[in-house]
Amino acid sequence: MRRCEGCRLPQEVCICEWRTTVPARCQFWLLTHRYEFYKPTNTGRLIVDSIAHTRVFEWSRTEPSSELLTALADERYTPCLVFPAGEDYQHRMVDSLSSDSRIPVFIILDGTWRQARRMFRHSRYLQDIPVIEPKTDRLSRYQLRRSKIDHHLCTAEVAVALLEQVGDVAAATHLEEYFERFNSGYIATRRRWAGREPE
Repeated sequence: MRRCEGCRLPQEVCICEWRTTVPARCQFWLLTHRYEFYKPTNTGRLIVDSIAHTRVFEWSRTEPSSELLTALADERYTPCLVFPAGEDYQHRMVDSLSSDSRIPVFIILDGTWRQARRMFRHSRYLQDIPVIEPKTDRLSRYQLRRSKIDHHLCTAEVAVALLEQVGDVAAATHLEEYFERFNSGYIATRRRWAGREPE
């Protein structure tokens, strides 16, 4: 299967012509597990392609990038770690981002659910950052890598839910439409290849 170098989809369903970046009321920082970088099914890059000022940092348990640490210490930002609520860190949970003049930032742990839990639990440099849980009734429509729990959204779906949560409907719609093109295009080619007879 030949893939587009831009969107990494099969060339026959390339979505690069719809790849445009829009401003948003917040920023997204993706803390990405190294195994996710080259997976064509990773949806974190859809946020990079769609939402202005999105940044990507490679996750490390013990050696976080200096760029990430500098960004976390930058007083222009008010970062929040995106993760489901839990009893043992209830004191860190917040319902919304600060309303002051700083730039709101959502840090999304970009990996499988198992990887994200490990990243959340074992990264000391994240332990003092407030945690926010996306408030949404959405069920995942992502069909390429299924979770056993419907409320476990993929990375792009999490970003859409957060944009809706801060009232940024335009950016949420833009990202969701791009995600839908990605999802439906990939599914169509998978079905096509699955239906081919071996030569």
